Amino acid sequence: MAATQVLRSEWTKIRSVASTVWTLGLAAVVTIALGMLISILSKNDYDNLSREDKITFDPTYTSFAGTSLGQLAMIVFGVLVVSNEYNTGMIRTSLAAVPQRGTFLFSKVTVAALLALVVGLATSFVSFFLGQAMLGEYKAHLGDPGVLRAVFGGGIYMMLIAMFSMGVAAMLRSPMLSLGILMPFFFLISSILGNVSATKKIGRYLPDQAGSKIMQVKTPFDDDTPYGPWGGLGIMVAWTALALIGGYVLLKKRDA
Repeated sequence: MAATQVLRSEWTKIRSVASTVWTLGLAAVVTIALGMLISILSKNDYDNLSREDKITFDPTYTSFAGTSLGQLAMIVFGVLVVSNEYNTGMIRTSLAAVPQRGTFLFSKVTVAALLALVVGLATSFVSFFLGQAMLGEYKAHLGDPGVLRAVFGGGIYMMLIAMFSMGVAAMLRSPMLSLGILMPFFFLISSILGNVSATKKIGRYLPDQAGSKIMQVKTPFDDDTPYGPWGGLGIMVAWTALALIGGYVLLKKRDA
């Protein structure tokens, strides 16, 4: 089967499953709603901030506060796109129709990643504009230095989270096992490792900790992270590439 036909068939699979709409919609709603809420709270609490915190207050990053929770829905999307076929047994039919396993996996990843990017960019821009509206006099503007990079970076970050999850799901094949590892890792373990002083130097190189740097415009006073926004995104891209390569190698070696 030609690559274009495989891409078309993967698009048909993804859009015909209800979970695609639900998970992507949930990722957008949660990210936007939580970003607005945190922006309102930040505005009300601004007068209580210390002088240093006021100088480094980042209105752009504040409007993306909901990403930490919204990314969990994007993880579910990435896992289900790959592992649903294993769960239903359809993987045997798919691999019989497309025996070139690299073409099969990377066509699926390409279609899902483009969809995640479109939703991620739309979510990022809406989160920014509504978050700034909530911040009132403390808001940033899209034309301010670094802001447009951060807003586009928010969409790219969401896409990379979905792609990383697809790579892990391709390695583990089970939706329950994949979600059982990824959800607590991104929701709890990564945050703990990134905030505890003993593990902070390790935690900053985890995919979400490094990748989220692209959404920051201002750096806190006590932040000694040895890379900038693009360096952090590069680390996340490396994690994503490793996960996808691992998924491809195991898909090629194992039976369906």
